[in-house]
Amino acid sequence: MDYKAIFDKFNELNILIIGDVMIDSYQWGKVDRISPEAPVPICTVQKTEHRLGGAGNVALNIAAMGATPILCSVIGKDDNGKILLNLLKEHNMTNEGILLSNKRPTTIKTRIIGNNAQMLRIDKETTENLDSDEESMLLKAIADMIENKEIHAIIFQDYDKGVITDKIIKQTVKLAKAKGIPTTVDPKHRNFSSYKGVTMFKPNLKELKEGLKIEFDLPTKDNLTDAALLLHAKQDIQKIFITLSEYGIFMADYSHNEAKMDLMPAYLRKIADVSGAGDTVISVATLCLALGMSSTDIAKISNLAGGLVCENVGVVPINKDKLYKEVIAQ
Repeated sequence: MDYKAIFDKFNELNILIIGDVMIDSYQWGKVDRISPEAPVPICTVQKTEHRLGGAGNVALNIAAMGATPILCSVIGKDDNGKILLNLLKEHNMTNEGILLSNKRPTTIKTRIIGNNAQMLRIDKETTENLDSDEESMLLKAIADMIENKEIHAIIFQDYDKGVITDKIIKQTVKLAKAKGIPTTVDPKHRNFSSYKGVTMFKPNLKELKEGLKIEFDLPTKDNLTDAALLLHAKQDIQKIFITLSEYGIFMADYSHNEAKMDLMPAYLRKIADVSGAGDTVISVATLCLALGMSSTDIAKISNLAGGLVCENVGVVPINKDKLYKEVIAQ
């Protein structure tokens, strides 16, 4: 396979990303003593950094692979909202699909990093669903993007913060199908069963068990095949891509006459931080899907990408050149 040509073609793709966009804030510091007030470490902050998070990190990964991300989301009309819009500008991303609301705050996750290890995370957010007015505005923005732009794939990046609703899922999938645009999902618990008829669904093992209300000990090929078949039957999904942490990944493809199953082991890595790995996997998998690659190749390249970003502290996007070298080395 000509992976060079494939990686070059990523540059031609426009990917619409719908979901919970947020700020990942980092307080980097040094820890060398325990507080006299309580048995907790004192972190002396030396640097503060803001990054795009949530669906925004998916956009960063899409951009890092050379494609063009278009975010559709609702954020607060607040100071953190201004920071988020500035981050989009810094990364040369359009904000035309970002709607501002007086009714909800901009989500921010603050990580305290002491001596290069995460000590604490502080979240400021709401998990309430969009109200009917916000929902209608977001649906109009999504419909306009699909109608007026050349969109090669749509990602639902769901963090259960309320931006993605059942109505938004159903109407977007309907619009995408009418245009022949593939849809992919990185789900959470609340909307798990609402994603019917999407092209590719990427839960992790915990999300899969909770969403289907099933339980098993080890993720064997037989267990995963049974779970994937149940999900396919219930929600009419063509490709089911399950991430398994240290056990690797599993892909079930029902888009052909005979279903195809792939269970791939994890690659050995020096893991520094697993934050954001799922964002990278869905980003790379969606790009591969948009180019019509086989399920086996989608799983292989995405598996490598997810492992690579785990070698960094904090949420960081994939490095395209490093990923390419890893892919051709396999």
